[in-house]
Amino acid sequence: MPRSTTLDTLTIGTHARLLAIEGERAFRRRLLEMGLLPGGSLQVIRRVDVGGLIELEVRRTRVTVRRNEAASIRVEVLLEGKGSA
Repeated sequence: MPRSTTLDTLTIGTHARLLAIEGERAFRRRLLEMGLLPGGSLQVIRRVDVGGLIELEVRRTRVTVRRNEAASIRVEVLLEGKGSA
């Protein structure tokens, strides 16, 4: 059964569906422009501890978000990754 969580908690390789983006309007708009659309799927590709970055694959494009931004993105886990957090 799929579970709901925030993007910052996902491990490498996890596939998820974006449910909602919380936060200020300008922040939400910027993520929408980058292709992060509610209902769309994404995969966590890489996590970089230096700078707190999370690299995602969204619509065959690589997108990077900061870990604190990822905490504002609610997702539904579709397939759990096997990588480390």
